[in-house]
Amino acid sequence: MSSTNSAILQCGRFRLTLARPLVMGILNVTSDSFSDGGRFVNYSTASAHAQKMIDEGADIIDIGGESTRPGASSVPLNKELTRVLFLIEKLLNIGVPISIDTYKPNMMRAALNVGVDLINDIWGFRQPGAIDAVRDTFCGLCVMHMQGTPSTMQYEPQYRNVVTNIYNFLDERIRLLEQAGIAKNRLCADPGFGFGKTTENNFMLLRELSRAVPASVPTLVGLSRKLMIGEATGRSVPQQRIAGSLAGMLAAIDRGAAIVRVHDVAPTVDALKVWQAIRGRSWCCAQSTHEAHYEK
Repeated sequence: MSSTNSAILQCGRFRLTLARPLVMGILNVTSDSFSDGGRFVNYSTASAHAQKMIDEGADIIDIGGESTRPGASSVPLNKELTRVLFLIEKLLNIGVPISIDTYKPNMMRAALNVGVDLINDIWGFRQPGAIDAVRDTFCGLCVMHMQGTPSTMQYEPQYRNVVTNIYNFLDERIRLLEQAGIAKNRLCADPGFGFGKTTENNFMLLRELSRAVPASVPTLVGLSRKLMIGEATGRSVPQQRIAGSLAGMLAAIDRGAAIVRVHDVAPTVDALKVWQAIRGRSWCCAQSTHEAHYEK
């Protein structure tokens, strides 16, 4: 599904039009995330950063209470709950959908109870109870592909055909979610760059993005500051990978991505405005992407 169409993504309290690419701003409230660990663990700092990203043009804020970087260990549920629930409540009236990056069904339920709009699950809703946790709601769902677990995923990942394998996985998960009664307009899919993939796998996926994700749902892509960008540019420090991240992001948009998940919102929005202008489309005219829809 191309970002150039006018499809709708049902996302909790909001209906998001996909007339232009949407920008999801990353808000990690963790101490060990690969790029910004420890920067936003304080509630006031996290809230201020969320507002800054919205002022810069973010369409969605994605909160993460557990690092999923390669080699990361799982965080106990109670600790994750403590990190994110109050923050979700604090940000509910910020004017854009709030997403939670979690794979734990009990975390999903708790976040939905306080009003979160989108569940971003690196496990693709494979954990026991995950589908039941989200089935009878209006929240959006992001189904991601991951080989292995965060602690093991980069130990020699192997594929017979990375593009075909990921397409088949995402297609199967989307079908299972639909069979569970979840409307397709609540779904988007993420091929999972860096989650159990070599750099070669990642760039193959990017080149063939339109064949790696089923066209029936919007594609969400997260390339921001990742190792694949560092290895292509020779930049070992994640914060120095902004230019490379923008190049990768635009390549993804050109291949049909509808939503981009990024650390650096302002440069991303600037790049997308130029991309829109090249295509003869106005960014401002497509900016009305949020429409309050369902009450919790």
